[in-house]
Amino acid sequence: MIKIIWVGKLKEKYLEDLVKDYLTRIKKYHKIEVIAIKDSNLDLESKKIIASLKTKDFNILLDINGENLSSVEFSDLISDTFNHYGTITFIIGGSNGVSDEVKDLVNKKISFSQLTFPHGLFRGILLEQIYRSFKIINNEKYHK
Repeated sequence: MIKIIWVGKLKEKYLEDLVKDYLTRIKKYHKIEVIAIKDSNLDLESKKIIASLKTKDFNILLDINGENLSSVEFSDLISDTFNHYGTITFIIGGSNGVSDEVKDLVNKKISFSQLTFPHGLFRGILLEQIYRSFKIINNEKYHK
């Protein structure tokens, strides 16, 4: 299973539609679950993230200081990780990030860019890359 933990609620309909579209696409390949945590302060958000994590899962924090991967490397990470773990959990922190305690609990930190993205848009970017990964893993054609 893929789990995604993110903080905050989408306010824009077009971003809601983007997220729904990619969730539907991904479900054709793999079970996916989203855990939405209400915006609050860094400590409370981090405590709720920690409460949602399982140590038996492979937990990945999306962090601007994380490792940069190409789409193929990202798909390899997903494929290889599923050989050893039943669940991959992706974490997108709130506008203030996550606590050091959350950072210490994850197996890996990855970055999609040194750029800062709006959280709602980044959700769509993450989901698109997960979808792209399944297309790559299954040797299916997908636009470049």
